[in-house]
Amino acid sequence: MKTLPKERRYETMSYLPPLTDAQIEKQIAYILKMGFIPAIEFNEDSNPEAYYWTMWKLPLFNANSTQEVLSEIQACRSEYPNCFIRVVGFDNVKQCQILSFIVHKPGANTYRY
Repeated sequence: MKTLPKERRYETMSYLPPLTDAQIEKQIAYILKMGFIPAIEFNEDSNPEAYYWTMWKLPLFNANSTQEVLSEIQACRSEYPNCFIRVVGFDNVKQCQILSFIVHKPGANTYRY
C-alpha cells in the first residue's frame, strides 16, 4: 500500500482524481434530483480554516437542468479564472449545506465547466 503524496486537499472528493465533465454533470443532476438548491461559490484560497466563500449571484432556486448550472459555472470561471470554484447543494428543509465539491482550481485545465 502506498501513502498519498503530501498536498493540500479540498472538499469532499479531493482525494479522487479530478472530476470529468460527465462526473460534474452527474453530481449536479443528483443535486437537482434530490431537490437541493444548487449554488456556485468562489474564493481566492481554499484554506480549510476559511469558513466563507463568496457566492456567485444568488442560489439557483429555479434551476431545472444541469445545463443551467453548468452555464453559471462557466460564467463564474470566465470572470474569476484565478479562484477556486465550487458547487454547493443546499437543503431548504434542513436549512443547511448538504454537499459541495470543487469544479475549478486555478491553473488546472482539468475542469472545462
